[in-house]
Amino acid sequence: MLFAGAAAACTETSGSSDAQLVERTFASMGSELQLSVWTADEPAAVATFDAIFQEFERLERSMSTWREHSEIQSLNGAAGKHPVRVGSEIRDVLRTARQVSDWTGGKFDVTFGVMSGLWKFDYQNQDGTIPDPSEILRLRQLIDYRDLLVDEQAGTAFLRRQGMVVNLGGIGKGYAVDRARDILRKRGFRDFMIQFGGDMYVAGRSGDRPWRLGIQDPRGPANRIFASMEVSDSTFSTSGDYARYFIKNGRRYHHILDPATGEPTQGCRSVTILAESATVADALSTGVFVLGPEAGMALLERLSGVEGVIVSDKNAVLVSSGLKGRLTILAPPTDAP
Repeated sequence: MLFAGAAAACTETSGSSDAQLVERTFASMGSELQLSVWTADEPAAVATFDAIFQEFERLERSMSTWREHSEIQSLNGAAGKHPVRVGSEIRDVLRTARQVSDWTGGKFDVTFGVMSGLWKFDYQNQDGTIPDPSEILRLRQLIDYRDLLVDEQAGTAFLRRQGMVVNLGGIGKGYAVDRARDILRKRGFRDFMIQFGGDMYVAGRSGDRPWRLGIQDPRGPANRIFASMEVSDSTFSTSGDYARYFIKNGRRYHHILDPATGEPTQGCRSVTILAESATVADALSTGVFVLGPEAGMALLERLSGVEGVIVSDKNAVLVSSGLKGRLTILAPPTDAP
């Protein structure tokens, strides 16, 4: 989770002396969407916020596995049978997902959806029930991004094996943030923040300074940050083991699964990715988390235009070379199980 420390507290104007900070919050895709704009035209900002919310609703109708007639549900329903027509947006997301899967050696994989109903990390699992290992083994064999075929010329997608399930939960919110960014820019706004769960994009400035973002302490109290940095015209995405989890017999079981094992991955507490594209950052934060701290940081150092901060399960903080000198460590992360 990321926090824009300057967003609520800053009172300086941006650009025009009449500019003010206009903010709205919406519930969307099971998360909270917070939109903030520095502007002298509040009615235009509010109208743009409403347009963004409507866009998020449209994307959810297309990409959600919970919507009966979504394109993703149609794709899943035809698994092992025949290709289905999908729109250019779905194909764009699936193409980016394939790229991140290749980068991470399959540690990010949108076909993990077959596991979604097996593990439970909410009130439905108050006793910390762990799925049957034989069922995990059976289902994990249906996870393989290479069996998801996208035909750009025909405008179709196809899951080659019956029972496979695509879930865009690890990349779809990032795509929505990129769409919100594009809408704000098209309507002439240049100083704004979009925060959607663990995905964030900031543009321009907050008042007379860059936006200052903080990275949540994975084991600290809610809203406690351990590091901060000034950011402009960039996206942050964080994946962590502290949002949805349960602890049983001293082990933390969380919602970020390793496609190779079908179980919650070990090695990281949080991963924050800085990149130009929120779609890429959203997927990559998950993939790097599953890779683990050393392999994950090695990947980040190889990729152009991508930076990151990793908190390992040993509470070590790893910072990519491009962020050294830019990131301020306010205090060591809390050292707790």
